[in-house]
Amino acid sequence: MKKKEIVEITGNDLTLEDIVAVSRQYAQVRLHQDAVANIHASRKIVEDIVAQGRIVYGITTGFGQFCNKFIPREESKKLQRNLIISHAVGAGDMFDEDIVRAIILLRINNLAKGYSGIRLETIQTMIDLLNKRVTPCIPQKGSLGASGDLVPLAHMVLPMLGMGEAMYEGKVYYGAKAMELANIPIIELTEKEGLALINGTQVMTAVGALTLYDALDLIEIADIAAAMSFEAQSGILDALDHRIHEARPHAGQIKSAKMIENLLKNSKNVTRQGEIRVQDAYSLRCAPQVHGASRDAINYVRERVEIEINSVTDNPIIFKETSEGISGGNFHGQPMALSFDFLGIALSELANISERRIERMVNSALSGLPAFLIEKGGVNSGFMIVQYTAAALVSENKILSHPASVDSIPSSANQEDHVSMGTIAARKAQDIMKNSRRVLAIELMCACQAIDLRGDKGMGEGTNAVYHLIRKYVKKLDEDRPLYGDINTCESLIIDGSILNQINRE
Repeated sequence: MKKKEIVEITGNDLTLEDIVAVSRQYAQVRLHQDAVANIHASRKIVEDIVAQGRIVYGITTGFGQFCNKFIPREESKKLQRNLIISHAVGAGDMFDEDIVRAIILLRINNLAKGYSGIRLETIQTMIDLLNKRVTPCIPQKGSLGASGDLVPLAHMVLPMLGMGEAMYEGKVYYGAKAMELANIPIIELTEKEGLALINGTQVMTAVGALTLYDALDLIEIADIAAAMSFEAQSGILDALDHRIHEARPHAGQIKSAKMIENLLKNSKNVTRQGEIRVQDAYSLRCAPQVHGASRDAINYVRERVEIEINSVTDNPIIFKETSEGISGGNFHGQPMALSFDFLGIALSELANISERRIERMVNSALSGLPAFLIEKGGVNSGFMIVQYTAAALVSENKILSHPASVDSIPSSANQEDHVSMGTIAARKAQDIMKNSRRVLAIELMCACQAIDLRGDKGMGEGTNAVYHLIRKYVKKLDEDRPLYGDINTCESLIIDGSILNQINRE
């Protein structure tokens, strides 16, 4: 992806690539002039509501079960401050920096649409956090995924108020100190602002969006790994015939079959139907069908995420045309919860079938190669335990793939009686993605070893490039050595894009 220096926020056209540019590549953020106008217009409506004493949730009332409790104007600032400090009760490890930066960006984009009534200077403080690289410490656990990601978003806000903790220049400081070092003024929240900052799905969406971005690369890595296994196992090319896949025209299946076939172009290691055997096992023969189903699922999730990142998820929503603040349920995370459960399942299947291809390579009864891909077996264990690791990761993925979105626990004295657990779904999907990525790294490493042992008659145009890249960093295994470093290397070649850069994906 070409590096982007500046991402301009309108509230309407943020992309997955923009999120990555800001969260991982530190692109600068600025507001479009139309967004500024919309922010000012919605703020004016909030001020009018307060001046008129109208009853509007979260502006002149308490929160949750306290929605019927009127809050006088002189206590409005205390109301918003107390909302943040009372809701900052997260648990667990802190989110990684890229996720926190994505959270802040998504919240800015949401507020920039002009439906939340927040002041421009408060949004600018969030922009300063990104541009000056102040990263609030946000615990991963505590969100129910409805009424927004209240708990983690409250932790996001704390440093803006001079509280909580934040990382700056590689060190964690008390919030006020981090803000001082970065020369960002601490703010005081006023009417509606605390609620506007924490009422939304931006935490689950940030985690899920970055996982999705990685998944879009991983599905192509899965096709590459399958092609390498075709080379290693003298796979039957006929199963990739375009006529088979056009007869069942799922887009993902057709694309995966074409990609694997292109990678194997001019290979002398693959075979034709009946030359060695009539059919391959499913893990090779059905790779396009399995990978394709996951590809289609991942693309479906992308459609959902692209809607969500440019949507209004606040409550109440301020409508400038009628000067109203209307309560609804756009903060509910169910659209993302279901999507991220689906994403996790799709990624899990990539690892499932990859592990089966690994087993076929290390099992001499199935491969015709030396047991566990080592020529001096017995004194050497070769790739025996590498398959154990893959099996363990696959098994863990099966547990993680249980959907979070089917669960709900009532909260706020049953006022909030159905919740999505969408943030749990997103975190699970990310864990599954990482496990699956490592399984695919193992498959790539095993395939290179199997190709060396079988003898290379001439690899395909794409697989040859991938093989030589891996062999540049991971040498053939002749005697046992610690293999975790080799696995780490193969995985790093996936993460940094080196493997994908070796192939033509058209």
